Amino acid sequence: MKKIFYLLFLIFSSVGNLYSDNIASKWITVSDADVNSANKWVCFRKDISINNVPGKVMTKIAVDSKYWLWVNGKMVIFEGGLKRGPNPQDTYYDEIDLAPFLKKGKNEIAVLLWHFGKDGFSHKNSGKAGFIMHSGQDGINLSTDHSWLCKMHPAYANTEAPFPNYRLPESNIRYDANKEMIDWQTADCEKIYGFTNAVEIGSWGSAPWNNLVKRPIPFWKDFGVKSVGQLQRIKGNTSDTIIGTLPYNMQMTPILEIVDSKGGELISICTDHLHGGSETNLRAEYITKQGKQEYESLGWLNGQKIYLVVPSHIQVNSLKYRETGYNASPQGAFTCEDDFFMRFWNKALRTIYINMRDTYFDCPDRERAQWWGDVVMLMGESFYTYSESTHLLMKKAIKELVGWQKPDGVLYSPIPSGNYDQELPGQMLASIGYYGFWNYYMNTGDLETIKEVYPAVKKYLSLWSLDRTGLTAYREGGWAWGDWGNNRDMRLIFAGWHYLALKGAALMADKLGYIDDASNYRAIMGKVSGGYNACWDGTAYRHPEYKGKTDDRVQALAVISGIANHLKYSEISKVFRTEFHASPYMEKYVMEALFIMGEGDYGLERMKKRFSPMVNNIDYTTLFEGWEVGGFGGGTVNHAWSGGALTVISQYLCGIYPLEPGYKVFKVEPCLTALKSVSLTIPSVKGEIKSSYTYSEKGFTLNITVPRGTKGIIYLPEDRDWSVSINKKPLDEKQYSPDPAYKHKTKQTLSLSQGNYIITMKK
Repeated sequence: MKKIFYLLFLIFSSVGNLYSDNIASKWITVSDADVNSANKWVCFRKDISINNVPGKVMTKIAVDSKYWLWVNGKMVIFEGGLKRGPNPQDTYYDEIDLAPFLKKGKNEIAVLLWHFGKDGFSHKNSGKAGFIMHSGQDGINLSTDHSWLCKMHPAYANTEAPFPNYRLPESNIRYDANKEMIDWQTADCEKIYGFTNAVEIGSWGSAPWNNLVKRPIPFWKDFGVKSVGQLQRIKGNTSDTIIGTLPYNMQMTPILEIVDSKGGELISICTDHLHGGSETNLRAEYITKQGKQEYESLGWLNGQKIYLVVPSHIQVNSLKYRETGYNASPQGAFTCEDDFFMRFWNKALRTIYINMRDTYFDCPDRERAQWWGDVVMLMGESFYTYSESTHLLMKKAIKELVGWQKPDGVLYSPIPSGNYDQELPGQMLASIGYYGFWNYYMNTGDLETIKEVYPAVKKYLSLWSLDRTGLTAYREGGWAWGDWGNNRDMRLIFAGWHYLALKGAALMADKLGYIDDASNYRAIMGKVSGGYNACWDGTAYRHPEYKGKTDDRVQALAVISGIANHLKYSEISKVFRTEFHASPYMEKYVMEALFIMGEGDYGLERMKKRFSPMVNNIDYTTLFEGWEVGGFGGGTVNHAWSGGALTVISQYLCGIYPLEPGYKVFKVEPCLTALKSVSLTIPSVKGEIKSSYTYSEKGFTLNITVPRGTKGIIYLPEDRDWSVSINKKPLDEKQYSPDPAYKHKTKQTLSLSQGNYIITMKK
């Protein structure tokens, strides 16, 4: 008994010490009265002495909103901090090991804080500019308190109008080089620049930042500083325009090196995306000092071209940029003989990457907002293309969606957000259902996250009811958005997504052991299916209240959900050949429906027809929001939802998809189309899966790499008159016999363990 009490004492003592360690640090700020207003920049300094540098110095840092950290004059973190927050109250904190940057003796710690000071579609303002740092390492006092020195950075200010649109929490940045504090990170800042002691404004866990949640994603990837290269200078009467072309649309900070014989001149800095999406976005300004100078504007912009407007007498020696972005790399690969699909794939890859940072978002210029219709698309594409680090961004997105759930059960996006809270019912149903949360689980095997968010899924689905026909009753939500474009049969759009949400929830309930929930969901699915099929008029699905042209979207939802049986495929196929209303967002599901119906060739043909204007446009390296520049929705030329065909190509043309969560078992089921030579490599959680095939009248050859710890189920094309060999040996059906659960009804099925295989089929 004494041992038990002693162990309990140790446990509670440890918890108490951890808590007291955390609250030993204080939130600090400057004493300036306007520090909490928008677009304020604050410098913090602390010099410490270290007798011996330990192996690790784990340090926690939280701010509202962003920060840059130097140790002994060396940049350690470029743009730390995450936009608030994990829920409407709390704040993220970073954690980093500072041991590699510290030295024996004196160490100079410097932090530059950028306080957004306003809400946006991707950030909730706490209302207070603040900074807190904590390290529990003995002998190293990095904890923030009044002993830290600080000062409002005098060089940073707001620009004049035009200002960025209300969706962006960031502000334009103006920097006056005549007011800069040279080397303030290492100089005697108190004596030279008048730094004063910080003001303590709270402890770890204090309002308004509240609970501090550990950063769940990596720090940004810094690609280094690179030169733009040759610049174009267009002469004006008093000012010239400098144009620097970047290799592709990217997230970057511009760096200019100039000579000004006068000083005090204004240089305007922007990109070709200043007005992307039909709104005014972010830009910067620089006020010169006399002589040679270099400046990096720290607020990231995106674009393919950098524009400087400079007084004519100013000499521009160079224009550089620092590309930064989410710490992930493209590890998937796709090839085929049709250059169109290769160009689409490459533009989709760039579109995915430029829409990742603090969150997944819809576009990097107008909004930077985590709209969940876009997130569903980006998640599906990322599984086939980008490194496993993207799974952390997905998990963050999922937890934020439920973390921002309203007390009445309503889910909404974009989140995090301080100035928007309207539910888009269709997008919310897509998020929590078969293509959202369930697809995340199938690709990652992360059941813990599903267990954590399931109660929110159940609560949201309880808001939905059925009409007397069994069809999903109409819910307006905050914005009854079904898709961009016209001819939207909204009752059936919502019903289709409702069915898919119920399908995903039933599968989650199965895995979690909620038998009654699963049964209830499936009972509702049966009623929704009945109500949906009651809207079949013999040639298409149309709700009786709908008077527009037949909606291709609802035919697609009927097919991909399984509501439509194969007897209706012939008529639905005719609709897909005559109706073209879906936006690039919903077109993914149309293409998927065509592959499911066995019409892969037309799926590729229709996709090529619809996407050609953006894929063939040589002026842009990304995919558009609408079908053309400036189209519906504002027409951004980089929009997350437009790459959905990448998922269809991977999952249906190449046929790779997990059959068991976390790729414990996966399938390879190639679809034979006009494309005769196709290859795909994907970065699954079990390792790299490779598949390539060639096809002609003489035969079919499939190359497969199955990684360790998984099993590949191969569904061969339906032609049993051909002889089959594996690795140049006649097929031994007993050796490669699959589990009965995976055996296809009509296709020859093989089960492959770890290894490399060449499967050939010949007449």
